[in-house]
Amino acid sequence: MSPPIDVHPEMLAQIEAAKALPPATSVALWRANWAVYTDATRRPYPPGMVVVDRAIHLGGRSVKVRVYRPAGLAGLAPCIVYCHGGGFMKGDCDSSDTAAWGLAEESRAVLVSVDYRLAPEYPYPAAFDDCYGVTAHLAWHGRAFGIDGRRIAVAGDSAGGNLAAAVALAARDRRGPAIACQALIYPTLTTDLSLPSYLANSGAPGLTTQSMELYWRWYLPGGNHRADPYAAPLLAQNLAGLPPALIHTAEFDPLHDDGVRYAERLGAAGVPVEYRSAARMVHGFLRARFQGPATAAEFAAIAEFLRRRLA
Repeated sequence: MSPPIDVHPEMLAQIEAAKALPPATSVALWRANWAVYTDATRRPYPPGMVVVDRAIHLGGRSVKVRVYRPAGLAGLAPCIVYCHGGGFMKGDCDSSDTAAWGLAEESRAVLVSVDYRLAPEYPYPAAFDDCYGVTAHLAWHGRAFGIDGRRIAVAGDSAGGNLAAAVALAARDRRGPAIACQALIYPTLTTDLSLPSYLANSGAPGLTTQSMELYWRWYLPGGNHRADPYAAPLLAQNLAGLPPALIHTAEFDPLHDDGVRYAERLGAAGVPVEYRSAARMVHGFLRARFQGPATAAEFAAIAEFLRRRLA
């Protein structure tokens, strides 16, 4: 059991909402609970924002995306490719809708949210292939989306942070597409659950170490690909040459040390990196930005990084 923690009061409504959900005894129930939980935090789009669902065709399959264009954004705009969280096995464009439009609005960029395939039906590398494929397509065909294919960022939270980091790695290794920056929000980056934060925060609200064990089991069944850096980016031997990064963790989160270690290694490899920890907050604080000034400030820091790097 984790010791009692002094959680920020702006986290409490989110924590209570999660506690009210019934126990999940199957993948279908996990997803149903997630839909209820995330739907409660959705907010209407700002005036003038244009939101369109589209399909991107990638070599025999189609990937659904949701494109957000803030009002007043003229010409070919910078783009954020956003990968949602959900343990690789739940979530979609609806579950991440409010975070997605918020980042688009505050960053002054077109945001493309990727509805990637989910485990366990589609284990690794399906989600990674979808996110990398969409990013490459936008770089080559950005004009059709009203974006500047030379100014693309990747961003994601939790499992989405893993996918964004993996896309940045692959883009470097495959010599394209060019990535302007990466914003990794409480990312899951390693299958090694013996890091100190997995023990100190094992039962923290928002995410537990036991849940992470399940997520990895579904994403990497049979232990396959556990040494693949595109599955677990912290395992990459060389981080040099990656795009500038923001690593944003929560203080009370099993994944806290994933972000700390990755930030340290990026800096040691000469990559411009900004690290921020959300004091007294738990995994999932991105969804709480309407609860008060502290959570709003954490959200604004992410948007400001993206806006500055994409300028």
